[in-house]
Amino acid sequence: MKYIFIQINKLPKLIRFLLISVSVCLLVFVVMRVVFWRVFNNPDDVIPYSILLKSFYVGLKFDLRLALLINLPVLILAWIKPVNIFSTTFGRRLWGGYLIAANSIVLLFYFVDFGYYAYLQSRMDATILRFLYNPQVSLQMVLESYSVLWSAIILALLMLAYAIVVNRIILRVKRTEAPALGKWKKIVAVSLSAFIYLFGIYGKLSYYPLRWSDAFFSNYYFASAVSLNPVLNFFDTFKNKNVSYDEAEVKKYYDTVATYLGVTDRDKDGLNFTRINGKAGGHLDRPNVVMVFLESFAFYKTGVSGNPLDPTPNFDAMTKDSLLFTRFYTPHPGTARSVFAAVTGIPDIELIKTSSRNPLIVRQHTIINAFEGYEKFYFLGGSASWGEIRGLLSHNMPGLHIFEEGSYSAPRVDVWGISDLHLFEEANRVLRETRDNPFFAIIQTSGNHRPYTIPDDSRGFQPLSPDKDDVTKYGFMSVDEFNAFRFLDHSVGFFLETAKRQDYFNNTIFVFFGDHGLPRHASHMHKSEDRLMLGKYHVPLAIYAPGLIRGGKVYHKMASEVDLLPTIAGLASIPYVNSTFGRDLLDDRFDARRHAFTIVTKGGVEIGVISNKFYFLTNADGSNKRLHEIYSDTPRKNLIDKFPQIAAELERICRGIYETARYIRYHNSPEMVAAKANSTFTSAGKHPSVTDEL
Repeated sequence: MKYIFIQINKLPKLIRFLLISVSVCLLVFVVMRVVFWRVFNNPDDVIPYSILLKSFYVGLKFDLRLALLINLPVLILAWIKPVNIFSTTFGRRLWGGYLIAANSIVLLFYFVDFGYYAYLQSRMDATILRFLYNPQVSLQMVLESYSVLWSAIILALLMLAYAIVVNRIILRVKRTEAPALGKWKKIVAVSLSAFIYLFGIYGKLSYYPLRWSDAFFSNYYFASAVSLNPVLNFFDTFKNKNVSYDEAEVKKYYDTVATYLGVTDRDKDGLNFTRINGKAGGHLDRPNVVMVFLESFAFYKTGVSGNPLDPTPNFDAMTKDSLLFTRFYTPHPGTARSVFAAVTGIPDIELIKTSSRNPLIVRQHTIINAFEGYEKFYFLGGSASWGEIRGLLSHNMPGLHIFEEGSYSAPRVDVWGISDLHLFEEANRVLRETRDNPFFAIIQTSGNHRPYTIPDDSRGFQPLSPDKDDVTKYGFMSVDEFNAFRFLDHSVGFFLETAKRQDYFNNTIFVFFGDHGLPRHASHMHKSEDRLMLGKYHVPLAIYAPGLIRGGKVYHKMASEVDLLPTIAGLASIPYVNSTFGRDLLDDRFDARRHAFTIVTKGGVEIGVISNKFYFLTNADGSNKRLHEIYSDTPRKNLIDKFPQIAAELERICRGIYETARYIRYHNSPEMVAAKANSTFTSAGKHPSVTDEL
């Protein structure tokens, strides 16, 4: 060891300093990785030792890359005489200040990443930038939900400690004189050091450098999370932010998608996906519609999933008289994305922003406009500027009445505006006074979020104090989250009891569904729910219309959020033009080929499709293909070699939906759809009234 230190002291000062500085950074990053593993490790899903060891090994290489990149400007510039880190006071202050600032930003990334993972069970990536589009709301949510003051104090103390350390390192290396090296020895030392430095950044002994996908070497999601570095993951996802389309790829999969959707008027060159449904799909006569987005209403948290904590007695009771879909999935775990998918029938495939925030695609055809003569309402407890939802809805639904914070007499309770209970109360007050025309109303709940506020005026709601271990065992992170979820259910029960006393109730279709789930472990569910991360897409759908549809029925068929509007329009006997991906869930023509598309950002883009038995997944670039049997005892096992035909079929559907979704977002304006629909109904002999809403 003494010999090693003697040899190190023979190195040029700058190289010695970098060796120590990189080592300090690397040590801090490794400690943060270990803390992350200890805090978020799930003891009920033990990662094999060999996989965990590889996770830390891959993570160590990511951490080394980050440490080297932080110090790279010092390597390149700090030897120059005017800014020399050792021979000038200005240089010492410049590079010391740079390293302190750079590492402060990096540690801030880590702190944010911990909070991000605590709520979303996902390492921070560039999609976090969507919160900057509503900075005031996002900041208030953070202040109300997290211990920001203590986090700031801890961060400040850590940076003070680092500032002391880095200044001492600079001064110590400055005072230590190394024997002068000859010209060639110096060239060799510098060249070898530069080579080692650059190789550390490259990260692998292979043709390709270390990439984000190296973290996803196993089917254990948490093992991949342990491997990722939050700073590098952020920038890896940020550089993949642009979403365009490839018309050749859309044509390649046109026949597959057209068959899947039931397109009869095929036009591969014109890429026509328009279908006209002029047939009365239901038996109802201009009923009202109330479509309710239930915030973070994961299926595993409900009583209908078998959750023994009985968190949703009101929702469960309602489903007994409903059309209940137990295998209903949202394409993406995000609220604004969910609204876009439900309203347009297109999965939101934006990477960083949401589609609702993209001004180039904000104008979209929606089946809601087929409900001609209906009053249209949208109710949200907070601001409709959140997620640019106002632009998406008002831009595409003429005459829409938007109710948001400032529209209500109820008091604001937290960052999300008025409570969900009061939101339902205010919505009912408006709907009961709408008498001249039927209505189509969207109610967007938002209270089932941190900071989990329950208002003082809770109309009899009583929080419970169950054992925390039981709460976490069945899918909740805390007792506060459990009670907030129960309060949302209480609000649903309050709304239905209130609505039953109104004239509109018996002629109304109520549609309740989760806007997205959350990836958590729930011991009463099949292990695939958390091991394949299905829990973040899997939500319940209940269509409740006791005055119109007698008796309840449970469906276990595959269903997707994009199917909502065709199903509602079919039930209501509304003729409609369908130009995107949704299909009527009550139309048995499609039952032999029902699937749910999923998409998520994980360094790159991962897309998938869920069938009755299997879940096919692949990176959008075509790498890392997997086929999982959902209800097997080993759902993580890749069966792509065992079932190659099934995998190939699901891959065609998956890639077809993905490529078509990228294209169709730019070709789904009302004017474009109207042109294709008019051509379609003329050739097919359909009645013009089908396209009147266009």
